Amino acid sequence: MTHRFIRTEMLLGKDGLRRLQHAQVVVAGMGAVGSYAVESLARAGIGHLRLVDFDVVRTSNLNRQLYALESTLGRAKVEIAAARVRDINPGCHVEVLRLFIDDDTMDEVLKPPPDMVIDAIDSLGPKVRLLAACVGRGIPVVSSMGAATRTDPKKIHVADISKTDMCPLAKLVRKNLRQRGIVKGVTCVFSTELPPEPDGLPDEVVCDAGERENVVRGRVRRPLGSLSCVTGMFGLLAAHRVIMDIVKVEKAG
Repeated sequence: MTHRFIRTEMLLGKDGLRRLQHAQVVVAGMGAVGSYAVESLARAGIGHLRLVDFDVVRTSNLNRQLYALESTLGRAKVEIAAARVRDINPGCHVEVLRLFIDDDTMDEVLKPPPDMVIDAIDSLGPKVRLLAACVGRGIPVVSSMGAATRTDPKKIHVADISKTDMCPLAKLVRKNLRQRGIVKGVTCVFSTELPPEPDGLPDEVVCDAGERENVVRGRVRRPLGSLSCVTGMFGLLAAHRVIMDIVKVEKAG
């Protein structure tokens, strides 16, 4: 019989597909990285997605974000993401959380505990809080580091936070996590391509591709140049790590 995930099943096997269909994954941030991560997870057959973002689509998002279209300007990214997932796979259970991640909302984001989390947040404070919460609760997490200003996809890598290098955002994340007693245990997608901006970015300014013209919360961030083909690869690599880790658990069992 033919079904929408037959080619995934052909590659990963019936047990692998079953594991994906029973998995629960949180994606935080629906921008340049997160939108492509969600797309890949939905098309792989992930059965339960909890999508988190508080922002709306803006004109400057059009160069790189999957949900940014003339027809979606001004709409909430997380609502567009959820509708697209349901259009790809009506059987996927999608939770929509339009909120800003902080200590007050962390339980809403991480309860009940998902199998894995993808962090595609573009603000340092919420990013560190989410990563620390995942490590503290024993939830595997894949985090995107700086994707903006990069042009060389061959320099994108996946490794533990302790092994990241050449990325100013990763440096800030490592510093902030060390202050919380965390030195490893966060899988990162990062680039070793040195960005043109000087090292040591200001504390709430990050290298990710999701600057906001009208900041609802947090500090105003410097706009950074970006390419969809590179920022998208960050999201696809994050999703790939999640997918393969979920299937690996099934094979090991």
